[in-house]
Amino acid sequence: MSNKRKSYSLMLAMLLAVTLVVSACGSKSNNESNGSANGGDASEPATELIWYTIGAPQKDLALVNEEINKYTKEKINATVDIKMIDYGDYTQKMQVMAASGEPMDILFTSSWAFDYVQNARKGAFMEIDELLEKYGQGIKETLNPAFLEGSKVDGHNYGIPANKELPAQEVWRFNDELLKKYNLDIKSVRSMESLEPLLKTVKENEPEVTPLALVKDFMPLMPFDYVIEKLPMAVYLDTKDYKVVNIFETPELKSALDTMRKYYQAGYISPEVATTTTVEDLNKSGRWLADRATTQPFAENLWSASYGHPVSTTPAGDAYIFNWSVMGSMQAISANSEHPEKAMEFLNLLNTDPVLRNMVDSGIEGVHYEKIGDNRMKNLPDAGNYDMPTFALGNIMLTYLNENDPEDKWEVFKEFNESGIDAPLLGFNFDATKVSKEIAAVQNVKEEYWASLMTGTVDPEDYIAKANEKFKAAGLDTVIAEVQAQLDAWRAANHK
Repeated sequence: MSNKRKSYSLMLAMLLAVTLVVSACGSKSNNESNGSANGGDASEPATELIWYTIGAPQKDLALVNEEINKYTKEKINATVDIKMIDYGDYTQKMQVMAASGEPMDILFTSSWAFDYVQNARKGAFMEIDELLEKYGQGIKETLNPAFLEGSKVDGHNYGIPANKELPAQEVWRFNDELLKKYNLDIKSVRSMESLEPLLKTVKENEPEVTPLALVKDFMPLMPFDYVIEKLPMAVYLDTKDYKVVNIFETPELKSALDTMRKYYQAGYISPEVATTTTVEDLNKSGRWLADRATTQPFAENLWSASYGHPVSTTPAGDAYIFNWSVMGSMQAISANSEHPEKAMEFLNLLNTDPVLRNMVDSGIEGVHYEKIGDNRMKNLPDAGNYDMPTFALGNIMLTYLNENDPEDKWEVFKEFNESGIDAPLLGFNFDATKVSKEIAAVQNVKEEYWASLMTGTVDPEDYIAKANEKFKAAGLDTVIAEVQAQLDAWRAANHK
């Protein structure tokens, strides 16, 4: 997920302090965080919160964290210890730590990393309905109501969604310098297959460039709404009968993987793609032509600012509102938290206070960025030492505009959010309790085959059948039958 404000990420991506003279904002934030009049009372020891969030650990994190704590101690008498875990490791490490009772207060969760619905049902997160009412009124006032409503699990909220783009739209991203150098036209690019002439040109002329920069979590874009992200149960996006299919038995998967295999063999994709967790360094080096990301309005400006060279995009699909886009970026309070009230106060401040939100996101003014207007910033040379995933950190509509962003950026965001097409499974959350053993076994098969198949590393002619046989042996058909039964009941209850 790479939709960041500087390096985007979001989720779609694709996306990731002001001086204290902004007294009006500071006053509002203080009042909104439960009117914490005693928040800065030096006679009371500050509450220490532990916050685990996703993204590549940043070189200047400790430096920025110190400045954040000066601010939050004054505002709500709390400090926060920010611990970052890289994208590829996040789910596994968080599962282990949550199961072992590792001390933590706030943690990133989503539909695609440390699964929100499954972990809410397993008891990893605290139910926050009452905490929201008492300490999170600022969140409720600023957050698009569709996010809180759409992220309920069995009628309750267990996390705070980031106020960001609501639909998910995939785009192809391009290194604009290479497009211009070889006069490459992206107007006709949409499908995976339509990329080939561009990839071929760059491969033949730029031996140091990776034509198609992908990571091991990549999936070809296919016309499915997945029951659980990156597992093979889905319905077609244009479904009328809501039949759950095994994507390993569809012609769409076979066609997509044939193309991926062709590109891998042609050298358009890195030979290490099946073990690659990030391409951020490659993007910033300029040694790439194309990749795919979840977009948001004006995302090109964010990516260009982050990578240090212009980025162009063209749509790879339509804008749909999926469960995973509603739940694409969330902060939960750990069920083991010893300070749930203060954790919600912090989340309220993070989502309502521009000073804190931009400090967490962009670092220290004068070190990592400079203000070039009341609500506009420019990255400084040291910005690369602190380049956080904006999409993962709360209300992005508080973040400063970049140099090229229009003044009406956030209004356009709201229009984009209203334009999305509801995906067929929007609002349906599968309860895997009855098939938990089968789901675990299916997950194990996925770990064995998914990355190598989806990235073209292995021949789909052999491996689709091998993987499907293993999926069936693991109980995939049993899972699909249970999904279908729940889906049919949900349709009846909701008149779908």
